[in-house]
Amino acid sequence: MIGIDKDNKASHEILHGKKIAQTDPELIWGWKTPVGRLRAKRRAQLIAESAQLRTGITALEIGCGTGVFTKMFAASGAKIVAVDISQELLVWAREKNLPAEQVQFLEKRFEDCDSIGPFDAIIGSSVLHHLDIKPALDNIYQLLKPNGIMSFTEPNMLNPQIAIQKNVLWLKRKMGDSPDETAFMRRPLSRLLEQTGFVDIKIVPFDWLHPSTPVKFIAAVARTGLFLEKVPFIRQFAGSLHIFGRRA
Repeated sequence: MIGIDKDNKASHEILHGKKIAQTDPELIWGWKTPVGRLRAKRRAQLIAESAQLRTGITALEIGCGTGVFTKMFAASGAKIVAVDISQELLVWAREKNLPAEQVQFLEKRFEDCDSIGPFDAIIGSSVLHHLDIKPALDNIYQLLKPNGIMSFTEPNMLNPQIAIQKNVLWLKRKMGDSPDETAFMRRPLSRLLEQTGFVDIKIVPFDWLHPSTPVKFIAAVARTGLFLEKVPFIRQFAGSLHIFGRRA
């Protein structure tokens, strides 16, 4: 098991994984509500389609957690190497009994993945904001094959709720966030991707659905959200960002 040093971010994530694994992480993260399942499916589709996941493709999934998204990514036929720093969350992931010949779960820091690449794609949902972003992007770039794709969905700091949640400590704890996680703003992140060497960069705000949306309002809120995603200026405040880049 990875050793714990209370003074670094990795140790905080390990301790956080231990804590939430004692309950139901997928419920805490909002993926088990009716709207949560809808949101997860959309995110997985955005990531998988843009990463061109299919049979013959090998992808590294960072921060796979309980395997919610791993299962949906595997449906593409791609081979998935799914890593997470939390031993306890990986217990949940392995209980999904995904085919071993296609999906490999590893207890591993993303920073220690240099020996298992390169990959056609590197993917993940709500994970980059847990990492030191500049070194993480450098590592992603190095682990990709030439012309390889990175595709992630992450929280948008311009969304008022996200901004409050990521910056108010007691609310972070209440919402099941780890102490060091943050969110991104589109323009600064785009500049970092460009500086790292990525090309064809696209960062698109999306998702106005909230995990606690009552079932009877899901369809109406979803339609309104799709409309707002197309409205200039307003779309910048959606809850999430879809991040795409290609290694030159």
